[in-house]
Amino acid sequence: MYQEKDTPMLMLSEADRPREKLMAHGARSLSETELLAILIGSGTQGESALTVARRLLVTTGNDLNTLARQSPEFLCRQRGIGKAKAILICAAVELGRRHQANEVSERAVIRSSKDAYLQLQTQLRDLNHEEFWVLFLNRANKVLHKEMVSKGGLVGTIADPRLIFERALLVKAAAIIVAHNHPSGNVEPSKPDIDITRKLKSAGEFLDLSVLDHLIIGEAGYFSFADEGIM
Repeated sequence: MYQEKDTPMLMLSEADRPREKLMAHGARSLSETELLAILIGSGTQGESALTVARRLLVTTGNDLNTLARQSPEFLCRQRGIGKAKAILICAAVELGRRHQANEVSERAVIRSSKDAYLQLQTQLRDLNHEEFWVLFLNRANKVLHKEMVSKGGLVGTIADPRLIFERALLVKAAAIIVAHNHPSGNVEPSKPDIDITRKLKSAGEFLDLSVLDHLIIGEAGYFSFADEGIM
């Protein structure tokens, strides 16, 4: 009786090899180019999905963090990447981001600025616009909740102290840590950053709700107002 045999990997087209490799050895065995090629699915005339993937990675400096910051519009401008493929890549990046965020338990105890940074880095590190987030803590410094309270453009976002403390009272927080990102990567605080920190600190003292720190998060690290003694 005729028995169907598995197709040897060498007989497969270049575009199909990453899929076969993943099935045989798992996703971790694939290079970044091969993983991206699977998302791209098919190439263009005269180019395989692997070729398109290699070119896209070169365009973003072979840096996955840079790739993660790209908009669907940017991806659509790359040869071989249409709207459907751009959407698929952005969705995969966001799933990875959320998975990484979920690995850090929301019930973690915050003992240092690094602990707070680890809670928020996946939300803020690779954005191309500014966002302002708050960690709401109980009296044991366990995270009760974390939330984005404002979203801005390339040059800034406005945080409303009234909204922040309204949310803090709603979740019965005893303390908060605020954070925002600088898309430029420069984590040095600006005058508005210092002003909002002082305003929040003063309002927290009036409400008997501690403002423990303000983090500015960049691509490669962070700045802590508390660590620098300027809270």
